[in-house]
Amino acid sequence: MNDNTLYVIDRIVGNNVVLSKDESGVEMVLFGKGLGFSSKIGATIASKDERIEKRFRLDDRDKVIQFQSLIEGMDPKVLRISENIIELMESEFQKKVNNKVYLALPSHIQFAVYRLRNKIEIINPFLYETKISYPKEYEVARQAANIIASAFEIEIPEEEVGFLTFHVYSAIENVSVGELVKFTNLIQELVAEIETSLTIHIPRTDSGYIRLITHLRFSFERIIQFNAIDNPFFEDMHQKFKEEYQLALKLAKIMEEHLNTEIPKEEIGYLVMHLYRFFHVHVKEENK
Repeated sequence: MNDNTLYVIDRIVGNNVVLSKDESGVEMVLFGKGLGFSSKIGATIASKDERIEKRFRLDDRDKVIQFQSLIEGMDPKVLRISENIIELMESEFQKKVNNKVYLALPSHIQFAVYRLRNKIEIINPFLYETKISYPKEYEVARQAANIIASAFEIEIPEEEVGFLTFHVYSAIENVSVGELVKFTNLIQELVAEIETSLTIHIPRTDSGYIRLITHLRFSFERIIQFNAIDNPFFEDMHQKFKEEYQLALKLAKIMEEHLNTEIPKEEIGYLVMHLYRFFHVHVKEENK
């Protein structure tokens, strides 16, 4: 890139995001702390400006229209609140966020505020699992909810805090919100399969349940990132714990269908260990 390139500001999305054009007229989205602060439409920013952290080239008309339609009609107050929350995220986790959050978060907040102001109930079927799987992110989301509640003078229900948690984790770990919803839905499906296969009900406050879903969360991440894990007990498990092993294979099949990848035998082995506890604690208790 030519270090002497100048970007002309077309629109100030927020203190840290501006929509601009380069000298050839190509639309560029620029991200960087303070880029939009005190800037004016028509002003220029040098490509070598040290405040620019990332830049995205909107090299086709569809992308330009999509971006502009996303920010068109966005409440400036929502943008300001979103930037405050993003600063909170970076402070709490001591790392830079994924730049997609600069658009995803205000879009979510604006829609959430609209629903709450219009008394539209927010239902979150993943709330309990979210609180357990992402405890620190949930706490930051709770602080974010307080900021939103104060700014718009509305009450933020716990269900919405759960959805904000997804955005916090997505911003920090660069995992899409859609992936997080898929993971949480998969956890519920796996637990339902365990309960059906063992003819038991697992109390959601049970320590074994909490350990299981915590294990599954990290297991999914390892699997999709192809991070191997050692399990020195695997070779003995399919002989010693035959029923649990067969159920673990069934669960692995479900996971493969959702994650589109083969489940390593080591991960199956750790599932067997969790299933052993459920089988010998809950099944025995319910058969007394």
